[in-house]
Amino acid sequence: MNTPYSPFFFLVVFLIVAILFTVAPLFLARLWVLKFSPKKPGASKNATYECGLESKGDAWIQFRPEYYIYGIIFLVFDVETLFLLPFAAVFPELSFGGFAAMILFLLLLVEGLAWAWMTGLLRWK
Repeated sequence: MNTPYSPFFFLVVFLIVAILFTVAPLFLARLWVLKFSPKKPGASKNATYECGLESKGDAWIQFRPEYYIYGIIFLVFDVETLFLLPFAAVFPELSFGGFAAMILFLLLLVEGLAWAWMTGLLRWK
């Protein structure tokens, strides 16, 4: 089968379509703003607005590291349920290799939970 196109023709076409797919909505949004958006510059429009209140002080707030650890532990055990759902759906037809992979995954999660518990990470201070 002899095609008249270069092997890279489809890659170039795909690249052009990908660029247009990302740039076209931005261009259309810019045209929409220029055409329909009212122009009302002023001090109140250009001011920083946060929940209707003027901001006071510095925006930099330091959090305790425990909050991040709670978040990471939550994500680990939240994502765990997403990984276990496909195993549970095909459990009757699961091969021994799949079953062993599921058990290994669960053992690693239990080890992580035991470590978090024994180091006191699960205690709210």
